[in-house]
Amino acid sequence: MADAPLKLAVPRGALFGETLDLLDAAGIDTSEMRGDSRSLIFEASGMTFVTMRPSDVPTYVEAGAADVGITGKDVLLEQADRVVYELLDLGFGRCRMVLAARTGNDRLGEAQRRLGMMRIATKYPRIAEDYFESTGRRVELIEVKGSVELAPLVGLGDGIVDLVATGRTLEENELEVREEIVDCTARFVANRVAHKLRAAEIDELTAKLREASAR
Repeated sequence: MADAPLKLAVPRGALFGETLDLLDAAGIDTSEMRGDSRSLIFEASGMTFVTMRPSDVPTYVEAGAADVGITGKDVLLEQADRVVYELLDLGFGRCRMVLAARTGNDRLGEAQRRLGMMRIATKYPRIAEDYFESTGRRVELIEVKGSVELAPLVGLGDGIVDLVATGRTLEENELEVREEIVDCTARFVANRVAHKLRAAEIDELTAKLREASAR
């Protein structure tokens, strides 16, 4: 409803702190969200904030349960069927989607030469499938939910496609990056109907976030 406060989906987890810092820099009060409250919904600065997992943001925004939201580019790529408008690259939460394998091990190449197909474990099957299809390689994708680094260590796969920030976890598990797939940062997205009906409010917020992220 146009007369209701604008509703923003805020990602919990790794993006939470930097999201709140950006909102503060844009002149939006985040003090309640920084407190000890277990509430998932907050009211401040004439807006409603709904906190959730980053992977849920496109679902809520597409359905109109939130007018706008912040999530990672990796989430948007993996959920490419969700119809949301990507308005702004916020620049924080930078990480890389990569193909990785055991350090000093050519199992990836051997599987490609011998079988014509690699077995790849990943939490991001859509991104992995699109990438390998674009490079003309056949793969068997194994979707895992937990520590994907385990897969090549126990023979579940020849390699992994995963999101990395510093690469430290890969190193600690004797894995190394073989190929860079895509760089990912936090993005500001909007519901397509809200973007039309509440254009002035969303454009104003977008401008504030753009200015804050450029500092």
